[in-house]
Amino acid sequence: MSLLSPPLLRVVFLAAACTAALGFTRPAAADTLIIDRPGAHPHYQFEAEPHVLLGFIDPPGHAQGSGYGAGFRGTFEIVDNGFIGKINNTVGIGLGLDFVHYSRGQSRCVRRDTVDQCAAFDDDFTVDNVWVPIVMQWNFWLSRNWSVFGEPGTALRFQSGDGIDSEFHIEPLQMFVGGRFHFSDTLTLTMRMGYPTFSVGMSFLL
Repeated sequence: MSLLSPPLLRVVFLAAACTAALGFTRPAAADTLIIDRPGAHPHYQFEAEPHVLLGFIDPPGHAQGSGYGAGFRGTFEIVDNGFIGKINNTVGIGLGLDFVHYSRGQSRCVRRDTVDQCAAFDDDFTVDNVWVPIVMQWNFWLSRNWSVFGEPGTALRFQSGDGIDSEFHIEPLQMFVGGRFHFSDTLTLTMRMGYPTFSVGMSFLL
């Protein structure tokens, strides 16, 4: 069962896009560069980030096409002054849980009687992926309104669906990049791009 219907997902993405557009229209004078001021960023211990997800390319496994879902990322700040002492950067460790539903699957090949044969599935069978990413988050605080981050790490993936066996996989190489628009020191609009999903949500800096 999917967590979000396509119409609801479109409404959420439209609201996020409108919010981002409003952010871009704010006067430039309201923002202040802080990348060259180490320590001049919101001080928090934990970032709580609920988000919605769009699977925009074929994921690993039996799912095919685009998918949608929802998830949560929690990140603990572990280094307040990051790896580069002369710029405004911090480091955290993040753990997430993402559910992505795909309405289409793809055929798979099975070995029978020492002969490779393909067992074809109809395109209308569904596949669900549950991802558990484990990452290091490296933040760069560009200005009062904007910050960006990179997240190298790994992920666990659980797959289930119609007519296929449930499977567990370790995806060893994961890389995400993203950015935040800061409404305040404790609330941001957060966007993230990685394989195989794009996410948009709200971050609460606690």
